[in-house]
Amino acid sequence: MGDSEEKRIKLSVVAEKMKLTNLTPDIDLSKKYLTVPEVNRPALQLTGFFDGFDNERMQVIGRVERAYYNCLSKEDRISRFESIIEHKVPGIVFCRNILPDEEIIEFASGMGVPLMQFAGSTSAFIAEIIRWLKVRLAPSITIHGVLVDVNGEGVLITGESGIGKSEAALELIVRGHRLVTDDAVIIKKVSDETLVGKSPEITKHLIELRGIGIIDVKEIFGVESVKDTQQIDMEVHLEEWDEKKTYERMGLNREYNEYLGNKVVTYNLPVRPGRNIAVIVETAAVNHRQEQMGYNTAQRLYEKITKQQMEKDMEDDDVVDNFDNWEKMD
Repeated sequence: MGDSEEKRIKLSVVAEKMKLTNLTPDIDLSKKYLTVPEVNRPALQLTGFFDGFDNERMQVIGRVERAYYNCLSKEDRISRFESIIEHKVPGIVFCRNILPDEEIIEFASGMGVPLMQFAGSTSAFIAEIIRWLKVRLAPSITIHGVLVDVNGEGVLITGESGIGKSEAALELIVRGHRLVTDDAVIIKKVSDETLVGKSPEITKHLIELRGIGIIDVKEIFGVESVKDTQQIDMEVHLEEWDEKKTYERMGLNREYNEYLGNKVVTYNLPVRPGRNIAVIVETAAVNHRQEQMGYNTAQRLYEKITKQQMEKDMEDDDVVDNFDNWEKMD
């Protein structure tokens, strides 16, 4: 439901989040955007080398860069910054309250390139802004499903409409687990290994129960029953019980679904009257965490059975050998 789309974020939002001071007030930061979750410290560019320069990134000036350009003449310093600005970078941030020359500020303002100032250290700024931008600018899709936090494991519950996803989520909440979102799950790819899910703002903390209507989980069960975001660790796909279908019984063969290029381990769970779906989902989450910690029950059982069979085969071979020896002696 929905494809990933190009993301961008207003510089005004970035400035507010990171507590940046706009040194070019003539430029409206709400009309400027960042589209990549990376930054660049333009050390080589200050020497005049621009091969491979990624001008889509926010440029960050710290103490090291200042130490270098302070060795330059004022004319060279202004010239080097003008060259960077002419590449139409989305903005330049001066950390540690470094203040550029007035001529650089005027040139940047005329070119429409914002200059901003950050009070803290360069490393702290870079670490936080990259972490934050990776989440905000991550490619995303929206799917039909439910996301719950079960003992710290992010469980994505999917299945046809009316199969019982919301009811399972409600029972999990009653059992002390937390709802992230019901009906629609916004999935963001924050890295090649990590998917994070959240709720659309309009349905945040709400569950739809057929026959009852919409309930506010936070208001009924309290703040400890909800969570804003959650890493997706596994998927439980609910489906109608099919007598003709063979379902996994040992757990040796893992199935996966792919979202935004990332694979998520998936358990196909047949639904029929009498099965407590919430308890099964809870158990699956604990079992998955156990496997992530290196203990696989199914694999251990398989190894025991294999070992037992090998020992039995060896005993049978010994009986045959003894019988053959007895015949020869006879």
